[in-house]
Amino acid sequence: MRRRTRPPAAPLPQRAGIDPVRVRLPADPGGAWATVRDHLLARYAAAVGPERVDAMLAEGRFVGADGTAVRAEEPYREGRLLWFHRDLAPEVRVPFAVEVVHRDERIVVADKPHFLATTPRGRHVTETLVARLRHDLGLPALQPAHRLDRLTAGLVLLVVRPEDRGAYQTLFRDRLVRKEYEAVAPYDPALTVPVTVRSRIVKERGVPAAYQEPGEPNSESRVELVGRDGPRGLYRLMPMTGRTHQLRVHMDALGVPILNDPLYPVVRPEEEPEDFGRPLQLLARALEFTDPVTGAELRFGSGRRLAAWR
Repeated sequence: MRRRTRPPAAPLPQRAGIDPVRVRLPADPGGAWATVRDHLLARYAAAVGPERVDAMLAEGRFVGADGTAVRAEEPYREGRLLWFHRDLAPEVRVPFAVEVVHRDERIVVADKPHFLATTPRGRHVTETLVARLRHDLGLPALQPAHRLDRLTAGLVLLVVRPEDRGAYQTLFRDRLVRKEYEAVAPYDPALTVPVTVRSRIVKERGVPAAYQEPGEPNSESRVELVGRDGPRGLYRLMPMTGRTHQLRVHMDALGVPILNDPLYPVVRPEEEPEDFGRPLQLLARALEFTDPVTGAELRFGSGRRLAAWR
């Protein structure tokens, strides 16, 4: 079996917890790129403008493997590696702190606030759990072992060393992690609980909301009512699978959509500004698993509470 070679280390440090971009110069069968500048203009000018590409070259923003700035007139060479930091768009600061529940040489368990994305993606790059913790804890290789929706608060398991990540990701893939959530949603006396919901959930790329369709179930959730306060109920949710928006879809299907959900049952226009005072009332309360490295039985709990409950 051919062993996968590890890519060379980046000659640039992270910026705000974000890795530099690595570019491998491709083959140029038409001979259109005499210089490095020619290729970078062809590659990026449509997105940022030729003036910005030239400015980044002049500022020494593109570097080679030894960290030396690349000159615009350098001859083009297929296969060469370059690194640079993208210009990051301004982001609205999520005004809530990340709490660290546990930290050792292998893992970090973070208690994520509502509205903070787990990993850099799309509009959310620096305002993410990974970027914040890499910067704040001085752990540049930190990566999540699983994902938690941006609008959901609670526990996220992250791995300190790249060589350990696979072992912890496998726990989630093989359903060896017991996950427990809390949610505030309408109380419906007609709803028989506890109940186990099984359905086929589909999430299309570029479409905000997932939906259910007939077919072989690919999702399963246990729903229990643990408290009632007038028209509202406090529910314990235990997902047996990990489909996108699974708990939100299942609660909506039961007729008790989670309070403040901007997608279920009605999709709110994305252009509306974020209302930090109305967080989705869903919390990843507990994680429990056997550590794949030490064999220790571990259980972690969130210190957060859902604002809509009492």
